[in-house]
Amino acid sequence: MKWLAKSNLRQLIVGLVLLSTLLAVVNMFIASAKVQKQSLIDNTLQHNEGYAEKLAQTLQVTIENAQKELLFSARSLAKHWSEPEQIQQILLEASEQNTLFNSMHVANAEGLVLAASANIPVLTGQELLGPGHQHALSMRTAWVSEPFISQLDNLLVTLTAPIFAGDGQFIGYLAGNIYLQQNNLLYRIIGDHYQKDGSYVYVIDQQKRLLYHPDPKRLGIPTYTNPMLDTVLKGKTGSQAVVNSVGVEMLAGYAYVPIVDWGLVSQRPTKAVLDAHAGLMQKIMLNSMPINFAMLAVIWVFSGFISKPLKVLARNAQKMSLRSTIERVESLNAWYYEAQQLKQAFLLGLENIHDKVDKLQHDADIDPLTGLNNRRLLEQVLDTFAISNTPFSAITFDIDHFKKVNDSYGHAAGDQVLKELARIVLDSSRENDVSIRLGGEEFLILMANCTLEVAVKIAERLRITVMQHDFPGVGTVTISLGVAAWPQQSISPYDTLRIADERLYRAKNRGRNQVCCTEA
Repeated sequence: MKWLAKSNLRQLIVGLVLLSTLLAVVNMFIASAKVQKQSLIDNTLQHNEGYAEKLAQTLQVTIENAQKELLFSARSLAKHWSEPEQIQQILLEASEQNTLFNSMHVANAEGLVLAASANIPVLTGQELLGPGHQHALSMRTAWVSEPFISQLDNLLVTLTAPIFAGDGQFIGYLAGNIYLQQNNLLYRIIGDHYQKDGSYVYVIDQQKRLLYHPDPKRLGIPTYTNPMLDTVLKGKTGSQAVVNSVGVEMLAGYAYVPIVDWGLVSQRPTKAVLDAHAGLMQKIMLNSMPINFAMLAVIWVFSGFISKPLKVLARNAQKMSLRSTIERVESLNAWYYEAQQLKQAFLLGLENIHDKVDKLQHDADIDPLTGLNNRRLLEQVLDTFAISNTPFSAITFDIDHFKKVNDSYGHAAGDQVLKELARIVLDSSRENDVSIRLGGEEFLILMANCTLEVAVKIAERLRITVMQHDFPGVGTVTISLGVAAWPQQSISPYDTLRIADERLYRAKNRGRNQVCCTEA
């Protein structure tokens, strides 16, 4: 390598510093890119899983409520079974009040239709032979059918409620029909989620037929290419990376709807996530370039005067990812002016990189809407309590009827309620309490060295404060809270959260706007 022998000291020093600095920056950039990429993928999977689970719960509740309404109407029909005009009137009122069903009908014990809703008058007087209707006649219980093709050539699901006479004799049934290929409440819950970045939701039954999909041409068609579907149809909830039927890589979350035996999948293209990641890394690179160029310029100008201090800086440049590097550079004896300036420039670059890494880590642990901690911090705090054997109490709570707030005032108003509630929580918490937004309208407060009795008082004070607070544009809201303590009431810190969550739902079942701290 004859060119090395011809190089002067300045060229050798600049070459060494340039190479060392570039290697360290590239290494930091690649490591940061990998961490951020995986973080974005994990967050997307968690989001889609939570979203799928929330939609599945909404479907479950919607269909359960529809069954209750059918049973109520069935009891009214039983009282007027001998009055054809009254039967028709009750049916029309029920069909007008229920936005889930596309049509409804009443049949007697022989399967003969006695009355039908206004949009299917042709069924009146006909005998229904479809599998759903025959099953309703044989089972004689409230029931949700599998999807099937009706006599009017509609792909539908039927909910039925039996009708019994006063002596308990089965005299017929009331049916509500959900047309899977037409607009209804169920379609609006599931079907209006197709996003510009290619995210969408779809639903399958036990035969893996598509019941809801952004492409209406695919409804009713089986899909067998995705092994994830077997998992969700076994009643599982989770998330994973998959490849859809047209070869697109997706990040999918899935959940099970037990009342209808369906699987629900919410997914986003992996490319959309990676595109956002690429844009972020490009901004980081562009923002860091001026500082890097300035540092190299300083090194070039003063390289003729640098010897030993520069060698120390070059060695430390390969360890830029370590916090201890800053301390070593600060202790460097820069015995002449030029070396001192280079030392300061190098420290500026190091601190800038670590500040950005710290900010990214902070952003990953903080919920962007409320400013509270997110779930990423939860496991770390519980591990700390367990290792240090620190007793603590947990308060789990959420906003009562929060969906009504969003429906009535819009999601922007709902977000403001969440922000305001987060502020109230922080104002009501002790200095060392950890406040976490679990997701949606659900929150958690972890209080070290706090007994159950004290935690209950804090929870009650928080409940009253929220109840009496005027939320701008919304008015008042209430919260339901569950409280548990470790080791007073649970065998492990992690079990404490489960107990608190169960008590939260017990508070809701008791009427909401209250604190529950007991098993009964």
